[in-house]
Amino acid sequence: MLLQSRHRSYSNWPSLTTAIVSLGVVLCPILSPSPTHGSEIVVATYEGVINPVAAEYLNDALTFAQSSGAHALILKLDTPGGLDTSMRLMIKDMAASPVPVIVFVSPSGGRAASAGVFITMAAHVAAMSPGTNIGAAHPVAMGGGEMDSTMKEKVENDAVAYIKSIADQRGRNVSWAEEAVRKSVSATEQEALKLKIVDIVAEDLPTLLKQLNGRKVHLPNGSITLSTDSATLHEFSMGTRLELLKILSDPNIAYLLMSIGTIGIMAELYSPGAILPGIIGAISLILSFYSLQSLPVNYAGALLVVLGVVFLLLEISITSYGLLALGGLTAMTLGGLLLIKSDAPYLQVSVSFLLPTVLTLGGCIGVVAWMAVKSGRGKPITGTEGMIGSLGIAKTDLNPHGQIMVHGEIWDAISQRPIRRGETAEVVSVEGLTVTVAPPHG
Repeated sequence: MLLQSRHRSYSNWPSLTTAIVSLGVVLCPILSPSPTHGSEIVVATYEGVINPVAAEYLNDALTFAQSSGAHALILKLDTPGGLDTSMRLMIKDMAASPVPVIVFVSPSGGRAASAGVFITMAAHVAAMSPGTNIGAAHPVAMGGGEMDSTMKEKVENDAVAYIKSIADQRGRNVSWAEEAVRKSVSATEQEALKLKIVDIVAEDLPTLLKQLNGRKVHLPNGSITLSTDSATLHEFSMGTRLELLKILSDPNIAYLLMSIGTIGIMAELYSPGAILPGIIGAISLILSFYSLQSLPVNYAGALLVVLGVVFLLLEISITSYGLLALGGLTAMTLGGLLLIKSDAPYLQVSVSFLLPTVLTLGGCIGVVAWMAVKSGRGKPITGTEGMIGSLGIAKTDLNPHGQIMVHGEIWDAISQRPIRRGETAEVVSVEGLTVTVAPPHG
């Protein structure tokens, strides 16, 4: 009897299993979200010189996009170029990224020049906004410094080989990429699209997303098809730390910090115990070292800046009739012009910033020097010379000898005119421990 009952129970299983499977078939499309449709896209925005800050920012954005399961990363780029080492780090991160990277040269009026050309062409999808341009990728601006003809040829050939491999890997115009390096050619967004330098021209992000939808991209772990028709955008900000480091990487700021730091340290050495100038100087110098380590520095220029500051400070204590000050201003100006080894304007100290800075620092030193000279010519306030003209109170009658209290001290005194005890007397001269006094004028 038990066996029969078991048999009847087993006989009902097929119908029960069929019902469960049927329910699963109906519910699965409802409960299971599509892995690509309606997913998140991370947007990173970088404007400025390509430097270690740019490389770290892109790395952070890619790490965030990967950890958050983002469908893609859009890098909005506007750059005049930058450092070769930072550019190559960014391209390595993009090439190894499991998340598609779309470089969007934007906004209108922006550009992808020099190092920006390499980065744009290395993207899985390259896009440009109307009114932008791309090109002028000659390596001299990226390497910095003076090179002989042999070294120039080596650097140029290396850059050509690098950009050709990038263009070939992404299926872009290899011949134009070579000309961008060798001849510094440039192209507008429409020319770039026609020449197959970029893949898309889009006015803004919504337009870009529409054109990205359904596009196939190749990644290290395989190919995927982008689905961006209903994707949500997540802005990835640079953060306070990187923003600060970006500001410090400016050559103008590096020059200013070096000048302030040197002045602070020298002022502390001239006046030990002042403390504040030393603190400001030490902090400024350390920050300037960070700025300079991310730039191609000419150490002769840095030494000229320091020498100029030393000359200006010596003007305070040495009478040179302005020669030291003139030499200091000249040295600081030349140092600023020679500080960065690069032909690229965006990597050099701006003349419009340099001259006002030098003149302001020179003016401040001039005021301090004038005050020092003025105080040196002023009336002494200490020692026996400082006694002359001081007022005291007669402790005894002076006719002509007696005693007087001046500055809390009792002195032997002589007066040519009688002065009674308690009356005020003015010190006329000092000889040894005896003062000559007279009734005060008026």
